[in-house]
Amino acid sequence: QVQLVESGGGLVQAGGSLRLSCAASGSIFSADAMGWFRQAPGKQRELVASISYGSVRNYADSAKGRFTVSIDNAKNTVYLQMNSLKPEDTAVYYCAAKIARTWRYWGQGTQVTVSS
Repeated sequence: QVQLVESGGGLVQAGGSLRLSCAASGSIFSADAMGWFRQAPGKQRELVASISYGSVRNYADSAKGRFTVSIDNAKNTVYLQMNSLKPEDTAVYYCAAKIARTWRYWGQGTQVTVSS
């Protein structure tokens, strides 16, 4: 069993920055990758960024150049550094663990609100 707990969300003005953290417990070393998703009201959940345990990073087009995903294996923590935030980045952000090609475990989410 894997438990994921996100933190770091909040209210920020456009152009500002936030760093989200995802603390993982349990057997995450078998995970293929860790990812950050977001879901805005009335929209589908979308993958924002992911990082494999081989440190291969992938980003949604909307996140490229502004967001950076990283992992601290010693702390079992995944981060999402978000810079140059825009109002359209407003959403609930979720951390997830990919195991056997499936995003199997999810955190409870953390709200990010970007004001214009």
